[in-house]
Amino acid sequence: MTTASPTASSASEAAGPGTWERVRLHVVTGKGGTGKTTAASALAIALASRQATPATRVLLAEVEGRQGISQTFDVPPLGTEETRIARTRSGGEIVGLSVDAKAALLEYLQLFYKLGRAGKLLEKFGAIDFATTIAPGVRDVLVIGKLYEANRRRKDGKHRGPSPAAYDSIVMDAPPTGRIGRFLSVNSEVADLARVGPIHSQAGSITELLESEQTLVHIVTLLEEMPVQETLEAIEDLRAKNLNVGAIIVNMVREPLLDDVALEQARTSRLHKPSITGQLTEAGVKVTPELVDGLLEEAYDHAHRVDLESEQLALLQQTDLPLVLLPALPEGVDSGSVRELADILWDGLAEEGLLE
Repeated sequence: MTTASPTASSASEAAGPGTWERVRLHVVTGKGGTGKTTAASALAIALASRQATPATRVLLAEVEGRQGISQTFDVPPLGTEETRIARTRSGGEIVGLSVDAKAALLEYLQLFYKLGRAGKLLEKFGAIDFATTIAPGVRDVLVIGKLYEANRRRKDGKHRGPSPAAYDSIVMDAPPTGRIGRFLSVNSEVADLARVGPIHSQAGSITELLESEQTLVHIVTLLEEMPVQETLEAIEDLRAKNLNVGAIIVNMVREPLLDDVALEQARTSRLHKPSITGQLTEAGVKVTPELVDGLLEEAYDHAHRVDLESEQLALLQQTDLPLVLLPALPEGVDSGSVRELADILWDGLAEEGLLE
């Protein structure tokens, strides 16, 4: 595992070493196909393992309805009720949730307007579907608002008072990097549109949370050109919107199959054919010219892939953000392997001084 030492920079000062104890909301984004849900799940396990106490609770929430969390933890599909999906070795608890905009709107109407049965009638006549699918930005506001409420909630069910917080941390499996900036800044836009009333008040409070040191946005990427480019663009966009960027999680990292000398020889097409033929023969492999030529071509491609990954890693290191590398898992990701990734993520974040 390789990490890059972080340096506080502009809106990302909250990502500096020793500050994660003040962070309560961890937003995880990444280009599609980078393993965003896997990384979010591993982060939730790592956070739930921070303290060796059964009281540690982490809410892991998805907001796109893909049921990626339930597949990762091998549990039934998540609904709008908060449901325990895993425990850590230290006794921590991970609670899963699939945030639904329709359910969030009904809850919002009851909370602020006490509509009760009237809200159900609105749903029956399609008004709820209209509001959550047609009205610009409303869906995102409701989705983030649900997690804002969970962040405020105390163990006694109230939102104020001396009772401890219901959750020690919240991890959001968020939309991809292409729209994460707009998704997180939609509440400030709504607050500008609704000048007074509960909508303005709540949107302003959510914006305050998202822009505070309590919230970090982590970006999952691969050592490939397009994901890295989207990562760099997302960092710039998030900072411009006064949102704090946390760690870069590089997923599915593969170790080179050849040592440095062999890589240089493969890179310049100077691998020794007779030596390769001899080694294959000693291993009991039937050697043909086509087989040797194919292996040499694969070695050439491998060397250039290693070079490309090194270039992309260097670009990420230039951001001066905490950088943690997660290995590729040949057997795929399941509830057991995601715990292994959580241990690696824990070690990387602890090395950066972010988790204790």
